[in-house]
Amino acid sequence: MYDGEEGAYQAEHFEYDAVILDLMLPRLSGMEVLKGIRARTRNLPVLILSARGAVEDKVAGLDAGASDYLVKPFAFAELSARMRALLRRGREETIILRLADLEMNTATRVVRRNGNRIDLKLKEFALLEFLMRNARITVTRTMIIEHVWDIHFDSVSNVVNVHINSLRNKIDRDFPLPLIHTVRGVGYVLTDQAL
Repeated sequence: MYDGEEGAYQAEHFEYDAVILDLMLPRLSGMEVLKGIRARTRNLPVLILSARGAVEDKVAGLDAGASDYLVKPFAFAELSARMRALLRRGREETIILRLADLEMNTATRVVRRNGNRIDLKLKEFALLEFLMRNARITVTRTMIIEHVWDIHFDSVSNVVNVHINSLRNKIDRDFPLPLIHTVRGVGYVLTDQAL
C-alpha cells in the first residue's frame, strides 16, 4: 500500500483477516483509514504501528477502534505474537453475558437492558464487557486500564471515570435498579446486589 487512500480502498474492497496500520500515511491519515474500517465492521482486528508513543496517542488510537497499538521501533517477534493474539481473539465463539435484565452478545456486539437495545461506542462496549465478565467482583481502575486500554500504568485514570459516567448514562439512567457502582477508594463493581 502506497498511501492512506489506497489502504482505505483495499480495506473496503477486499477481505482481510487482520490489518496492520501506520498512522503517518500520505493523502489520508491512518486514523481516517481506521474510522472508515470501523464504520463498516467492528470485528476486523486492526493493529496500529506507529512512532507516536505518547499515552495520548495510544488512547486516541484505541478509542478510535484499534484492537492493539505497537510503538516503533519494535521486535518482529512481538509484532508476530500480537497478531497471533488478535487472530485468536477474532475466532472466539459467541458468548452471551447476563446480569439481571442486562444482556450482551459478544459476537454481534448488541447490548440490551430489559429488552431495549443500548448503543455503545467501542471502548464503552469493551469496558462493559470487562465489567460483565467480572460481575459482582470489584475491579480497580488499574485493572480496567490494563484490560480495556492495554496500558500498564494508572496515569490516565480520568479516562476510566469519563467512560464509567458515559456507561452509567446509557445502562443505569432510565432503570430503577442501578448496576454500576463505585467502590470508594478501590474502583467499580457491576452488580445487582445491594452494597
